[in-house]
This record gives sequence, structure tokens and C-alpha cells, in this order.
Amino acid sequence: MIRGLNARHARAWGSACTLLLLAACGGGGGGAGASFPLVGTPPASSGSGGSAGSSNAPPPVNQGKSGPKALVVEIDGLTHSALRDAMAQNKVAALQSLRVAPAWTGGANGTPSEQRTTDGPGWATLMTGTWAQRHGVRWDTADQRIDVKLAPSVFALARQNNKAAGYRTASVTSSPLYPLLLANEAGTVDSAIDCAGADACVTDRTSQLIDAGYDLLVAQYGAPAAAAGNGLKSDAYQRSIADTAAGIGQLLARVAQRSANDPKEDWLVILTTGHGLDAFGSATGVQDNGNKTVFIASNKTLAALPGVGAAAPADATLLALAAATDIAPTVLRHLGALPAATDYRFAGQALQASTSLRSLAAKTGADKRSIELSWTLAGNTSAAVQVLRDGKVVATLPAGSTAYTDPIVAASDGLYAFQYTVVAGEASVALAAQISYVAPEAPVTLAPTLANGLVNYYPLDALPGVDTKNASTLAPWASDANGGSLVDDGYSAPYKAKALRVDSTVKNASGMAGYRLVQNNDVTTNAAVTAFTIGFWVRTDATCSQGVSNGGTVIGNKNYTTGGNAGLAIGLFGSCEIRFNVGTGSARADSNGYSLSAGQWAYVAVVVDKAALTMRGYVMDPVRGVQTNSTAITTALVDKLGGLGNGLGLNEDGTGLYYQRESSSPRGAMDFNDFAIWNRALTSAELNSIFKSGQPLSSLP
Repeated sequence: MIRGLNARHARAWGSACTLLLLAACGGGGGGAGASFPLVGTPPASSGSGGSAGSSNAPPPVNQGKSGPKALVVEIDGLTHSALRDAMAQNKVAALQSLRVAPAWTGGANGTPSEQRTTDGPGWATLMTGTWAQRHGVRWDTADQRIDVKLAPSVFALARQNNKAAGYRTASVTSSPLYPLLLANEAGTVDSAIDCAGADACVTDRTSQLIDAGYDLLVAQYGAPAAAAGNGLKSDAYQRSIADTAAGIGQLLARVAQRSANDPKEDWLVILTTGHGLDAFGSATGVQDNGNKTVFIASNKTLAALPGVGAAAPADATLLALAAATDIAPTVLRHLGALPAATDYRFAGQALQASTSLRSLAAKTGADKRSIELSWTLAGNTSAAVQVLRDGKVVATLPAGSTAYTDPIVAASDGLYAFQYTVVAGEASVALAAQISYVAPEAPVTLAPTLANGLVNYYPLDALPGVDTKNASTLAPWASDANGGSLVDDGYSAPYKAKALRVDSTVKNASGMAGYRLVQNNDVTTNAAVTAFTIGFWVRTDATCSQGVSNGGTVIGNKNYTTGGNAGLAIGLFGSCEIRFNVGTGSARADSNGYSLSAGQWAYVAVVVDKAALTMRGYVMDPVRGVQTNSTAITTALVDKLGGLGNGLGLNEDGTGLYYQRESSSPRGAMDFNDFAIWNRALTSAELNSIFKSGQPLSSLP
């Protein structure tokens, strides 16, 4: 069974055949939906391998017309490292002439562009050149459809810009998941062929379409994905790579024959995969390098494709390379169908460009009324840089510029979304950005009541950190592992100062790291305190790297190896998710699903009402806005709120050894500012005043 294909997929596929004009629903034979002349009769498929190709020789004279043509081949389950190793060992002779480079997928972790590194989202990105925030595909289920209004496919755009009679497009797929994604885009694919898991059929049918003169073809193989479960070093996986390469070799031979028959026929061939795999051959969907690493292989030299022949980076520098979103604009530029800058919606660039425009990112300005754009440039940087917002030029910048701050004007507070396009020479890249806007007409100040019940307060603008209430201490868990340093805090003038960076990579011989706050009178255990609030500003690194695997501890007074252990914790998990947790040792309560924006300051607070038996979490983010929810707790949970009684860890749990125990959870830096504890339940209005004003509590009278 192809990974991701189950009985539900199969049933849905059967009902979609009439919608998609399938030439071969359910198998490899011809059908009434075929809109091209079959070249001979394809041989019977020989399972999922790609080596048993067509025995029919290509015709001596090209069918179709001259001009640019493109073949995109997606190979599920083929990793960049496996392809590179096979080429180094000359096990894939048919692919040796291709230029292979590492690339990445999955969007940027902790931003609206983030998507799962699995089949459905990966294929949608390949077809649209966008991430899930535009194409809308987030899962591998049969109900997923590309939002064709926001993200038309390469098929639609190629046909829209090539209106000549006889222009033809086709897809040939091993897995039925993929054509379902385009079920809402009628009339853009002339022949969509279901090979029902048989990769040999993919080779046969794609060969016939090449011979028939089709202009844009997408072929998808699945055998490596099916074999990857045996292990990436297994004989089955290695055979699947060799078989698939042999099948693709037949397609390349067909293309070469057509080019020999007609020198005016210009073919672009691109090979890629939808996502990477982990070390065990599984597609877990997470944002680690193994799952994010893909490849782009081409028959042409592409000026803006870095890293040809190189190994994939093992760190965040992977995101400085080409992305899966570059493939669609590259294909469309070759076909003469690339949209103008005013209509450009791709999150990637055409790789033929002499300018390389990478790492386009957006963050909310400290004033919460501007969006700060940044990018990198390489190659030819002699042209002026243009910034477009929603299709209109808002700035023309000097050549070589790599940043622009866009002032936003809106009538009222709220969430606002914009589509930006940055143009530098031949390169264009688009980005959807969002801001939680605070209108200047109604300036917000801190609620004066925030001074009430404030029992511990750390401005964190100097080291060592000092509690202005003289009621607690803050220091490293271990004196020989002081990972604390001062960084710019991000406040607007006149409140701009410093913040505390706690780096858990700084550890002692036992692995202890992080900071610890010890209260003289702990609000979690003090019976006279019937409710309390813990609030602070926090900023992750640029990729939210600590959120992967088992997650990281933002703060905690418990052993956070499991949320069931006694005490309180706030955790950082995959997709830059914040989770609030309390436990007794045998029971737990959680409030999950809050999102941070990577690399940006957000205000996080937990309000525990011991009397009303509630725990309310707040995450106030400059991009995602205010997120809050309440969950019920029990008296047993209240009794165990004190956890281990060792104090509250920052970027660590209540042992100082969380990352030592959970070695798969990356160590890293978290920034903290204005850390405060109240012996009462703050209201939403009070917390909103902290977030919207951007003022430290030290500015209170």
C-alpha cells in the first residue's frame, strides 16, 4: 500500500474519476477519458517498481508543436541524501547528468507559512508555489482541496498564458491522493491518469504523453515511499531507488529523442520530492531538518539554485537554500507564463534569475503599527528593489536593499493581513503577512491596577536580575552553568532597555542549565493566596527550534518529563505551540493550542484561580493576536501546584535537568522580559493593557 493511501482514499478516488477526466481510473488500462492518442499499447504493469517501461519506440517525428515544454517528476520517499549517495555510487546512471541541490519545504516554523512536512501539503506546494496559508491543504486526507482562488496551480497558469490551440497538460500519478487536491480546478488538466500504485504505469503513460507532444507534464512515483518503512539502508529501499531511476531514465530518453527530432523544442526537466523523512524512513510531519530537507534536480543550469552537488545543511542554514515553492515559478518562467509582479503570489522565485532573493520574512514592529520586512540578496544585485503590498508598489529602494518597514494605517485595532511582493532584478518573491494592529488614535497605557497584588517583579534589564519587591531570587540553576546574557528588549522608546536571554546550551557536567526563580512566599502553595497570575514577555529564536521533538520548558516547577507529574509548567512544542499544564502525579489538566510567532516578543500569562478551580492561559502575539482559554482544575491539582518545591525554572523545569533527560529536545535560547507574579487573578483587560501598550511594569506610578 502506498503510504498515505487507505480505503477511505480509495473510495473517494472512485467518486472523483468523472470529475478529473481520468484516462485510467483504478489501473493502467486506457479509458474513455483519454484525450490523447495512445502510442501503441502499454505493457502490463509489473508492480510498484519503475524499471518495467514501455517497449514501444518513440516516433521518428514529433507530435505536437515546438517551443518550451516542461516535465516535473515528484518521487515520494526519495531523500536528498539517498539520491546523492546513489549518484556517488553510480547506482542511478540515468540521472547522473542532472544537477542536484538540497532544498527545503514545510514553510518557516512559527510563522503563518508553516505546514506539515507530509504528502498532501508538500504536493500542494509543488503544484502552486505557495505554502498552506494560501493553498489551504494541511493534511493527507481525501477531503483536502487546493484553494484554487488563492493558489491556482501551474496547470491553470500555464494554460492561462498559453492560449494557442493544442496546448495540453497532464498528470500521471501513482497515488490517488494527489489529483484529488485539484478537484476544484476544472478544465486545467487535459489528461489526469491514475496508475493505482503501479510506478511502471507512471513510466509507460508519461512516456506516451511525451511522445504525444504534451507541453506540461507532472509525473509522480511512489515506490521509494512504500519501501522506506523497511529502513533507508535496506535492500528494498535501495532497489526502489534504482527501479525508479530506471523508469525516469526512460522519460529522459524520450525527451532527448524529441529534442533531437526538433532543436526548437526546449525541455525543462525537474525532479523533486514532497518532503523529507526521519532517520527511520518515516514522514512525521514535524519541522526538523530531516523532514524539511528535499531536493531540486534539473537538466538545466539554474543560476539561482545554490548548493548543486553539496550535502544538505544539518542546521537552520537549510532555509537559505532554494525552497519547494521555487519549482512552480521556475516551470512557469520556462513556459513563458510567469505572472507579472502585480499578480505574483508565489512564495518562491524562478530559479533562472540572475538574482537570488531568499529568506523573505515579516515581523510586527515594536509600535504594533508597522510590518518589518527583511530578505537576503545574492548574485546580480544592481537593480533597484521594489516592495508591493496587495499588488501596488509601496516603496522603491536602492539596489542591494534588504529591509523595509511598512507603516500600516487602519481605522481600529484588529488583525489585518497583507500580501507583499519583493522584486529585485529578475527575482520576485511573495509573502502573506499579518499584524495584530493597535490603532494610534486610542493610545493604550498600563492599567494602574497592575500594581495591586504584584508580589514579584523582575524588569530583567540588568544582571544579576533583581526582584524590585525583594521577595524572591533569580539565578542560574548551577553557578558553573550561567547561560544568562542581556539582549535588546524590543520595547519602543522611551521604554527601550534590555532583556534576559537564557541559553540552555550552557550547561555543567551534569547537564544542568537554565535559570531558577525562588519566591520567599510561594503563591502556588500559600493557602492565603486564593488566586495568582504569572506573566512575562518571551521570545523564541528565529525558527522556534526548541519546539520540536518532546518540546521545551518555558517555565516549570515540576519534573516536566510528563505533564502528569506534580506541579505547574508552560511548554513550547512543535509549530511554536504553547501549552499550559498542571499535574498531581497521577492526573493532569492542560490547555493547549496557543501559538507564538517565531522570533517575536509575545506576552504569556497563566491565571490560576484556586477557589474557582480554573486555569486560564493567555498568549498575546503581535501576529496572531490575543489567544485565551480556560480549563477546569481539581482540588487535588491545586494541592500539588507547588511541584517539587525547588522554585520555578526559566527555559528549564523544576529540576534544572529537563534537557539532560529529554536529549531529543533541542537546547537553545529563550528571551524573557518583565517577569512578574501577582497574588490575584488579573483580568483580561489588565493583561491586554500590558500587551497593547508595550510598556514595562516599571513605568507604573
